[in-house]
Amino acid sequence: MGPAIVKADCIRFRAHPEVSTEWLLQALIAPATKQHAAASLRGIGRARLGLNGIRSLPVPVPPAAEQRRIADALDERLARLGEITQLIAHARSYVTTLRKKVLLDAIPESAAWPEGWQAMTAGQAGIVDLGRARHPDWHDGPKMRPYLRVANVFEDRIDTTSLMEMDFSEGFGKYRLLPGDILLNEGQSPHLVGRPAMYKGIPEGVAFTNSLLRFRAGDEVLPGWALLVFRRHLHAGRFMREVRITTNIAHLSASRLKAVEFPVPTLDEQRRLIAETKGRLARVDALDLLLDKMEAHANALRRTLLAEAFAGRLVPQDPHDEPAEHLLKRIRVERETAEAERKAARRAAAQARRKSQSAAEQPASKASPPPAPTSRTPLSEGEQTTLPLEFTE
Repeated sequence: MGPAIVKADCIRFRAHPEVSTEWLLQALIAPATKQHAAASLRGIGRARLGLNGIRSLPVPVPPAAEQRRIADALDERLARLGEITQLIAHARSYVTTLRKKVLLDAIPESAAWPEGWQAMTAGQAGIVDLGRARHPDWHDGPKMRPYLRVANVFEDRIDTTSLMEMDFSEGFGKYRLLPGDILLNEGQSPHLVGRPAMYKGIPEGVAFTNSLLRFRAGDEVLPGWALLVFRRHLHAGRFMREVRITTNIAHLSASRLKAVEFPVPTLDEQRRLIAETKGRLARVDALDLLLDKMEAHANALRRTLLAEAFAGRLVPQDPHDEPAEHLLKRIRVERETAEAERKAARRAAAQARRKSQSAAEQPASKASPPPAPTSRTPLSEGEQTTLPLEFTE
């Protein structure tokens, strides 16, 4: 890597030569340091720590030799934790592949649909609607109602912990959700557009915005089957073929969703496939949950290691180590000396500027006459002048 610079939104911290950089890095990401940093954030919208916040971070300083022992011990243990984290990431990739396989096995490509399945489109199998647009005039009003937006809809899950409201003095019936409605992300990143979930009636009296599409199943389609079809299309990348990109956001319009193929088996076959696929996906979800627990355990172990390291309990202490107070005293003296030198240099520079300015402001009549010419013969190149020196006893 060649030369680099630091951007304005970054702060460079350069450790003293006698302070272990590896130890200092771990000290700065230790739980206690991060908690102090979080409590020191300032600003609205984009919180910042700032230079003064960085300078005020409390960092324990053990003897220099112990710093190296702590850094070495952490490197070894955190490397093993890193291997575990990498294995968890590989396992998650496998779980994602397994979930996709389950969904694709349940509903094959249209060319391989079993005999007896009806070939429909989403628009023929149900009703597709776009949600209500948000408008500043509806931020307040007499009939405020909660609504779901793209931030609430995940695959097979609706998060209602953060609901927003708008005034529905008119048109609430058109946008009111009913149990069994399938919601799909209308605008998202390309690989997540069309992400579906079923509204199950909780909370009641909820509408949806135009960041979502609603599919309401017809008489020949079970809501659970519709969810299964749309999840299959999501993992197969089917929705990605229909999206249009605007300002880095992929959009799936209602008209394009209506044209997407939608297989319709008999209702009995739908129930059988829903139950069978639900059981297989439950086992996949159990693997995902197990990985969540493993990852949480690894993160807790990492926090414990750092806490133990900077409480002085990870490695043995050696009474022969130079006390940290001596190191800090040297650093303090060096800083004071360097600061005194900087001040002296600034004073000398200021004096030189004032002297130069004063000389420049003198009247021309008082200017010193030019030196009289001399008759000395110029020195040839390479020669040096000499001065006679007298010594007295």
